[in-house]
Parts: sequence; C-alpha cells; structure tokens
Amino acid sequence: MFIVLLLDSQNRLIEAQELFRGTLSQTSVYPRELVKSALARNAAAVVFAHDHLSGVAEPSRAGDLLTQKLEPALALVDVRVLDHFVVAGTSPVPVAERGLN
Repeated sequence: MFIVLLLDSQNRLIEAQELFRGTLSQTSVYPRELVKSALARNAAAVVFAHDHLSGVAEPSRAGDLLTQKLEPALALVDVRVLDHFVVAGTSPVPVAERGLN
C-alpha cells in the first residue's frame, strides 16, 4: 500500500491517507490523485510511505523512481516532499536519511 501524510506549513499532520493498494509485488501510484488530495486538504508538504511485503525495508530503484516522478508534480502546486519511508515489518527506513531522495 502507498500512504501519504499531508502536512500543513508548520509540518503538522493534517491527515494520513492510504491512497493506493496494490498486489504482492507492486502498487500503481497516480501523481494526479496525489496532487488532488494535497490540494483538497491545503497541504504544504507531504511524507510518503509504502510497504515491502518481502520483509526487506531497503529502498528499491522503483521506489526511487516513483519519488522522482512525484516530487516535480507536487512542486508545480507548491507542495514539498519531505521524505519517503519504506516499511517492512517493524523497520521503517527513511529514504532521505540514506541520501536517496
């Protein structure tokens, strides 16, 4: 699943939303729907999270490409992407901390 945390200009949580749910190996994420959600809640920033059912919380190339695709779409409407977490079991991994964002 793909979750977005919608934040205000002070980085306070407005709402957490599960936007997309996929299969065992992939989830389709649509930038248009993400932008619509951010605008509808007047979000200034977002944090993404998605799970790896494999149990390995290491960021993947597909996840990195997804972040690279979503950041410019949100930037067009002045919404910042603060981080993208990969979750597997009880081990969330912040992608920005790894310098991959």
